[in-house]
Amino acid sequence: MNNKMNHPLITVDGRTLMDRPLEPPNFVVDTLISRGLHILAGSPKVGKSWLALWLAVTVAKGEPVWNMTTKQGTTLYLCLEDSVLRIQNRLFEITEDAPDSVHFCTECALIGQGLEEQVDTFVGTHPDTVMVIIDTLQMVRPIHDATYANDYRDLSVLKRLADKHGIAILLIHHLRKEKAEDVFHRISGTTAISGAVDSSFTLVEEKRGSGRARLTCVGRDIE
Repeated sequence: MNNKMNHPLITVDGRTLMDRPLEPPNFVVDTLISRGLHILAGSPKVGKSWLALWLAVTVAKGEPVWNMTTKQGTTLYLCLEDSVLRIQNRLFEITEDAPDSVHFCTECALIGQGLEEQVDTFVGTHPDTVMVIIDTLQMVRPIHDATYANDYRDLSVLKRLADKHGIAILLIHHLRKEKAEDVFHRISGTTAISGAVDSSFTLVEEKRGSGRARLTCVGRDIE
């Protein structure tokens, strides 16, 4: 029997809760990306990886993101669909000075098969880590049926990992081709994916080949 079943519920009464000082959300990118689990979904070749790389570098340098202040610290970009050479070429495109506080990795273990331990070790070595980007989510998922339970289980593991270390984990993901009135309904997978994260971002090109895209966001801590 699970040992948790042998312990009573730990509760807090309403008066005590109301008397507690409010703790504001702890943001990595002020008002936009809090510490927790987030997903950025977009169509192929829309610029998700470019945006992820720019975020990793910008946060590591402590520079503003669209006039929003950032929490400077070490960032880790798991660029699992790219080579080191491609990342280097993209770095030259977006910055003249990449700091040593942004780290890149092209291979890692899967969820439940060593990924959590790898992140634990990295954060232990770099205790000022504030953000980990996984590009893409599918590259770290074990092979199993795409069900609500499996989606929720995999993302819950990453959510606990983000909360454990007090960092932001940003998952790069895909959108379905089918149109939808609510763009968040186009995020690939079951509704468990949107339900398990703290915020969702979608990147949709206004017109194919235009080089312009709209970033839409919704989240628990986003005004």
